[in-house]
Amino acid sequence: MSDAWPAAEPDAGALRRAHEVFTGGNGGQVPLPSVRPLVAESWRRSARARVSPDGAACVELADDELADHRAGHPLSAAMPVIRELMGTYAADGEHLLAVCDASGRMLWVEGHPGTLRRARAMNFVAGARWSESVAGTNAPGTAIAVDRPVQVFSTEHFQRPVQAWTCAAAPVHDPHTGRLLGAVDITGGDGLAHPHSLAFVQAVARAAESQLALLSPPRATDRIRLTALGRDEALLTVTGRRLRLSRRHSEILVVLAHRPEGVGGDELLTLLYEDESVTPVTLRAELSRLRGLLGPEALRSRPYRLAAEVDADFATVDRRLGSGAVSAALADYAGPLLPASRAPGVVRLRERLAGRLRASLVDRGDAALLADWTYSAWGEDDVEMWRALAEVVPASGRPPVLARLRALDEELSAGATGLQRRAPQTRR
Repeated sequence: MSDAWPAAEPDAGALRRAHEVFTGGNGGQVPLPSVRPLVAESWRRSARARVSPDGAACVELADDELADHRAGHPLSAAMPVIRELMGTYAADGEHLLAVCDASGRMLWVEGHPGTLRRARAMNFVAGARWSESVAGTNAPGTAIAVDRPVQVFSTEHFQRPVQAWTCAAAPVHDPHTGRLLGAVDITGGDGLAHPHSLAFVQAVARAAESQLALLSPPRATDRIRLTALGRDEALLTVTGRRLRLSRRHSEILVVLAHRPEGVGGDELLTLLYEDESVTPVTLRAELSRLRGLLGPEALRSRPYRLAAEVDADFATVDRRLGSGAVSAALADYAGPLLPASRAPGVVRLRERLAGRLRASLVDRGDAALLADWTYSAWGEDDVEMWRALAEVVPASGRPPVLARLRALDEELSAGATGLQRRAPQTRR
């Protein structure tokens, strides 16, 4: 069973004692046996982000800025359905319905007037940022961080001013691309401490996604799906066809997918070819062959760009990292981007994405996620990540990790010694 909802309602007294010890200056190093793993991990992230336990969320958008952000946000189209499903429930139960964007900024906070007045005291208002990095553990912020539905009970909140409240939230995704758009949340008092509250908000999130799908159905002729992680030759899905690309065409599409605004011919040449002697004629020939494969209208020039929107798997991972959804990013990461490619533009993207993901995993400090990386085909020789795993893995699981680290250190030492033996001697 997911710990988004516990087997039994958490013991408020035990939680309060654990919170006092945790926030008493130990930097998140104390054991938290009375705290759900989901909450304990969120408290640690909050501590690493230096969230003050006595602080409050900050208002970032007001008046015209808030109105403009709402109007341009995809979730505005789903608000009629969200209000229809949640409005009466929130008003009758003296709760609040809230919708935030993928950065945790509240776009709408509505509901019972008295509850709205009390919520203003902790800045639970439209325009305020409730991401974990600002407001600590809370249902909408944590749901965005882990990219799954979450319920947070009173004293499980990281900031003390919020501990009188209980909330449940579920993320909402673009129904066509899977991109995280934000989250829907129900916030109130003890009346929400029930598994039905979590199930209810999940159903609202799915209804919002269905409404978005109805309002903007994908146009098969205008969408391209590019799969390039963990593959030397990318897979392309376009107008119902599934194509396996050559290595050079894979590199071209990765670069153009990353640069939807277009790339000039000279710059594209430097991004694709290590050999500076390669001429523009060679590049134009490759682009002509690619145009024949995609269709005459799919690839445009001056600058070179794709006419259709591209759903690229590496871009999805990058977006998830940007929104703090590290576990979801790792789940989508099928391996390095075009691992055999030496095209400078692809190498740069590959190293940047892997570096961001590795840094996020180390920062999260989750033993299970780190193990997913180190026991993968691309992470089995990653010494730094094995060392990061050794620091957080429970004692019972440490021996095989330390054994692997010793083996890797021995391999590195043997390799360095071999290089020293083969190095030419300098004459004096």
